[in-house]
Amino acid sequence: MAERGDRPMRRKARKKSCQFCIDKVEHIEYKDIPKLRRFLTERAKIVPRRMSGNCAKHQRQLTVAIKRARHIALLPFTSE
Repeated sequence: MAERGDRPMRRKARKKSCQFCIDKVEHIEYKDIPKLRRFLTERAKIVPRRMSGNCAKHQRQLTVAIKRARHIALLPFTSE
């Protein structure tokens, strides 16, 4: 068994704060394409909560907004 001295020490990562909570956003608009693009990868996948730092409430709203924007062709479903 490895003792504490054998393992490398891990730094505690600071918890990311929700950008929408900081800006006091009540509802995420599907028409705000530049803001939605920040939460997509280069392959046009939705960035998960643990990477974006969003709270659960705003992550759900963001997902719905991105899916609506995709449906009316404001955002791509996939990248080329």
